[in-house]
Amino acid sequence: MTLAEKALEVYRLLLELHGERAHVPRREPMHELISTMLSHRTTAQNEQLAYDRMRERFGSWGNIRDAPVEALAQAIAPSNYPDAKAPNIQKTLRRISDERNGFDLNLLADLSEEEAMSWLTSLPGVGVKTATLVLLFCFAKRVVPVDTHLHRVCGRVGLIGEKTSAEAAHRELLELLPPDPPLLYNFHIAMLRHGQKICVWKNPRCEKCPLTALCDWFQKNRAEDA
Repeated sequence: MTLAEKALEVYRLLLELHGERAHVPRREPMHELISTMLSHRTTAQNEQLAYDRMRERFGSWGNIRDAPVEALAQAIAPSNYPDAKAPNIQKTLRRISDERNGFDLNLLADLSEEEAMSWLTSLPGVGVKTATLVLLFCFAKRVVPVDTHLHRVCGRVGLIGEKTSAEAAHRELLELLPPDPPLLYNFHIAMLRHGQKICVWKNPRCEKCPLTALCDWFQKNRAEDA
């Protein structure tokens, strides 16, 4: 079995376990961008709380951009590291409003993946993970967002190397998987759910995992006990 064949078999088994989802935008692009910036090193619940508090307090993107940075940091405090996130959010909003004469990210729909990634990652505080989430979720671009869960599961299974960075993993997984946005979307979602529910960081629940026959980590660490 080649590595690409293994990736597709892992994908098939995870879809059987976690189900397939329709590939539709979950949020409008600006919401997706700023929420993902808030999501770094915090929980989904705290990300949502910080976003809701920010919008309730300031209302529009323009008001968020122009607010005193200390007030914005206070509003987004539930997301952790607000003193770093608040200035980056405001700088990003300024860049977008200056270049786009507003807060419209639909230019990304007409750009290639490379051009769109370059534009997004040039924004303050926007890295590869944030950019790929916006591009895949909102614009159905051929990218693979690599969060901590996907990175952990792919590393354990052996689709990427143990020391492969998240940025390198994005490139390597694109070479393994078909360039089909709905497939890439469901690969990301299935890996995320698997990492949250079964292939957890500490004491993975291998007894519930359908990937053990394919998993390098399981074969190395637990196969004799099974």
